[in-house]
Amino acid sequence: MRLTATTDAATALVKSIFRGSGLQRASQRHSQEPHRLAAIKAGFKMMTASVPPNTATMKFVILAVLAAVSLANPVYDDSHSLESREHIPILKDERVHEDDGRFSMDMETGNGISFSKSGSPDGPEGTVVMSGVYSYTAPDGTPVEVKFVADEGGYQPDSALLPVAPAFPHPIPQFVLDQIAKAAREDAERSSEEGYSYA
Repeated sequence: MRLTATTDAATALVKSIFRGSGLQRASQRHSQEPHRLAAIKAGFKMMTASVPPNTATMKFVILAVLAAVSLANPVYDDSHSLESREHIPILKDERVHEDDGRFSMDMETGNGISFSKSGSPDGPEGTVVMSGVYSYTAPDGTPVEVKFVADEGGYQPDSALLPVAPAFPHPIPQFVLDQIAKAAREDAERSSEEGYSYA
C-alpha cells in the first residue's frame, strides 16, 4: 500500500515538474515526452520494489531532478538561425604549407575582414614563430587593424586601438636611482670576486 502511495506521489511530482519552469511547452514540442514519463514511472517502480522508503524517496528525487534537467530544453530565438543570416563570400583564401614547417595564409571576406599570417619553426626547440595582421570594421564603423607576433614569448598584439598603460605618475627621486646604481655596482663586484679562487 505504501509503495502505491509513493508511486502516486512520484507521478504527481513528475507532472508538476512538467508544468513548472516552462517544461510543459518543451514536452508539447516533443512527441516522445509521454514515453519518457512512462519510462520514469517504470524506472521508479523498479527502483522501489525492494528498497526501504527513505532510500526510495531519495532515489526518486534524484531521478526526478535528472528527468527535469534532461527535459529542460532551451528555447532558441529563431531570428538568429543559420537560414536567416546573410551569406558572406570568401574572396581570397590562399594557404601554403612547406615541407620544412614554414607556412603562410592570406584570407579576405566580402564584409571587409582580412587575415594574413606566416610562420616557421625557428624558435628554441622548434617553437613555431609567426607574425601577421588582421583587420575588420567594428560595429560602430571604426576600422580596426591588429599586427601581431606569436613566439616563445606568447601572443603580442600591436594596434592603435589597444589601451596604453598610463605614464608613471611622478618622477623617481634621485636617492632611489643612486641606491639602484650602488646595488648594481655591488652585484658586479661580488660576481667578479667569485671568479677568482686561491686553491
